[in-house]
Amino acid sequence: MAKVYKDLREFLVTLEEEGQLIRVKEEVDPEPDIGAAGRACANMDKKPAVLFEKVKGYKYSVVTNVHGSWANHALMLGMPKDTSVKDQFYELNRRWDKFPVPPVILPREKAACKENTVTENINLFDILPLYRINDQDGGFFISKASVVTGDPEEPENLDKLNVGTYRIQVKDIDRVGIQALPFHDIAIQLRKVEEVNEPLPIAIALGNSPLVTFMASTPVAYDQSEYEFVGALQDGVPTEIVKADTAEHLYVPAHAEVVLEGYIMPRVRTCEGPFGEFPGSYSGARLQCEIKITHITHRTNPIFENLYLGMPWTEIDYLMALNTSVPMYKQLHESIPEVVAVNAMYTHGIGEIISVKSRYGGFAKSAAFRLLSTPHGTAYAKIIILVDEFVDPFNLEQVMWALTTRVKPSKDVSVIQNCAGMPLDPSSYPAGMHDKLIIDATTPVPPEPNPRSVELLKPSPATPKWEAIFRDFMANQKN
Repeated sequence: MAKVYKDLREFLVTLEEEGQLIRVKEEVDPEPDIGAAGRACANMDKKPAVLFEKVKGYKYSVVTNVHGSWANHALMLGMPKDTSVKDQFYELNRRWDKFPVPPVILPREKAACKENTVTENINLFDILPLYRINDQDGGFFISKASVVTGDPEEPENLDKLNVGTYRIQVKDIDRVGIQALPFHDIAIQLRKVEEVNEPLPIAIALGNSPLVTFMASTPVAYDQSEYEFVGALQDGVPTEIVKADTAEHLYVPAHAEVVLEGYIMPRVRTCEGPFGEFPGSYSGARLQCEIKITHITHRTNPIFENLYLGMPWTEIDYLMALNTSVPMYKQLHESIPEVVAVNAMYTHGIGEIISVKSRYGGFAKSAAFRLLSTPHGTAYAKIIILVDEFVDPFNLEQVMWALTTRVKPSKDVSVIQNCAGMPLDPSSYPAGMHDKLIIDATTPVPPEPNPRSVELLKPSPATPKWEAIFRDFMANQKN
């Protein structure tokens, strides 16, 4: 059974024990220190999390880069910190099949997130050490929240309880803006309430157990419960949730550091942004929804968890890498079992690499077309590279080998014009419209002609023996 973390604090203990957490005990300025530290972590080899115990002008601490390395990602799964990306992918894929694992609903008195309650004189600055993540951000952004909303037509249907990650801009002491793009699940719920001019109840959970945050960033079906997936990814151990105080049909992570409750004001749009987004550029300013915060619960001495976004790779890239790759693989493999693996780690799946065994000439392209028809692929995927089943899509050296030795540009490169695109991609124009590029780097099979067929080099059967010998030698050298 894999190690399971009840809350963020337990995970931070493990990160510190494994040398993947730095504590900064000296007082720091919120700007530019915390954002600069996030960038600095991304530039390091080990990429540790950083806990700032004292932030000037605020009462509580800040932690960043919690998911910001493959070592941290492996530890989140209860695996050794040196576990390869490919092995983490297959372990996630194994656990995925345990879905659904229903959560445990705790009574209010057993939920750590309810230790303190604020119902009057709401002031976000009293609870959250807010700061600009990048210096040209239009304000203070909350970049790592798990946002909980329900389907207004089926409020008791927990399968349609959405737990998602959306960027949130603080507008005032009790008002925040939220980006709800048309292809997000929350947009479906928002459309339903705005048709009848009613508010949408919402709960914003900050500082959650690592796999709750992971699942909130994962593209699953509208009627699949993120909480039931958390239990699956915890290797069958249910996650713990509790009812929100102001909307009983909403359930929040029981041991979150902070929970903000309120409602999205119907048919209200105010300017939001610019914000330094995951493509590594500022997103510009747009009219977005606004939320009124009416109620706060929090743990004693809450830790504010936020993440840095910038030119890859930063924490956002590690957080969204495999939780995009695995569901994309599941959706493709279901209809095309010849798909071996999917690497959707690049810029939240704007770039994707599919490893597939070709049954006949032109077969590999069907995997690209299937990916482009998935909910996530329709909006995000822009560049798709197809490689043979013996090419590891997580090994860019092998992928580049396939590109340089298998691609004839005049026949293997296809452009599909005027498709849906990710509006935050600065190369989309107008925002939200794009072309799709498919590069078929697989080996031609009949009836596709292959006039220069060559025999692949194969490693000696003795290679695994020597790999094991060398691994043991290197492990002993560390000791």
